[in-house]
Amino acid sequence: MNKFPTVTIAIPAYNEAFDIERVIKGFLSTQYPHLIEVFVADGGSTDGTQEIVFNLSSVDQRVKLLHNPNKIQSYALNLIVEACSGDIFLRADAHSDYAPDYVERCVETLLESHALNVGGSQRFVAKNSFQAGVSLASRSFLGSGGAKYRNPEYDGFADTVYLGCFWREILSQLGGFRVEAITNQDAELNLRLKKFFFENPQFYPQNSDLVQVLNHKPEEAIYISSKIKAWYYPRKNWNSLLKQYYKYGRGRYLTSTTHTDNLQLRGKLPFFVINGLILAVFFDLLFPFLKLPVIEILPVGLSLPYFEAFRINWRFRSSFETEFWKGEKNRVPSFMSRCFYCGIVLTTMPIAHFSGYLYQLFRRRMLKINGW
Repeated sequence: MNKFPTVTIAIPAYNEAFDIERVIKGFLSTQYPHLIEVFVADGGSTDGTQEIVFNLSSVDQRVKLLHNPNKIQSYALNLIVEACSGDIFLRADAHSDYAPDYVERCVETLLESHALNVGGSQRFVAKNSFQAGVSLASRSFLGSGGAKYRNPEYDGFADTVYLGCFWREILSQLGGFRVEAITNQDAELNLRLKKFFFENPQFYPQNSDLVQVLNHKPEEAIYISSKIKAWYYPRKNWNSLLKQYYKYGRGRYLTSTTHTDNLQLRGKLPFFVINGLILAVFFDLLFPFLKLPVIEILPVGLSLPYFEAFRINWRFRSSFETEFWKGEKNRVPSFMSRCFYCGIVLTTMPIAHFSGYLYQLFRRRMLKINGW
């Protein structure tokens, strides 16, 4: 183990007083012997987050607090990239739970896979009824677009992972995360990692005696392991989810303008599908003699999220409490409640994503505004 690389934990935070101490202490208790620092880059919290981190740092010098004046997650991560000294940069989220062996499994997978970024699936869990709907929607194709990082049983190469575990040296060479990417910074970075992977066939990470990589293929830059386990708590209410996916849509469009030759269809699918439905309605009203089957298709399209919500809830009806529920045992939402909120979520996600994508496209094409 003395030959194994050192690790830095990187946590962007803003008003995370409820969770930050639990998350930090969880990482400090890892059995991995070379965790040398846990950085928290705080965006000006007003709920006592900074005080909690400062108190923890006075007990354990591995805990370090940075101030993030830009209040942007990608900027916070770059601050940590510049300040840290670990061989491995392990990104973490303040409102997630992590398995006790999370650090060990991330390091193990990074070394064994020879990839440049590794992680596990994004396992959604819930403490209220709305979160239950979001969590179940994440396991549907309508809610995930078939993303491999939403499948907790998947092992293999993919286009992205939840959070991520990187070689710090490579992040530094790439200039870290794109600050202009307010959202979607993970997908954007992974596209650059794939390009780097392809263009540097003789590249050796810092611990070259541990990792030797030759004949790279771009699709082998990102690896998912089912052994890496983290549980994510989604937005607690509809308004927050709407804003989140609206921003996702804006971020996806910005990424598409930066990487025009390498962008997954999944990120554009909500825009294409909803735009197609709108155009079909428009042409049906303008040219009724075409007799397009809009009247027949539209009700099916509107009811599809609720049929899918029922299907996905039925599929996980017996495992919901063990696989998704983290709340009080006497407050488990009913089957019909889960179906209702899951249907709302599956309707909201694509519409919000489409709206954000369309708005950013309008800013770029009509107003000639390139950034956020």
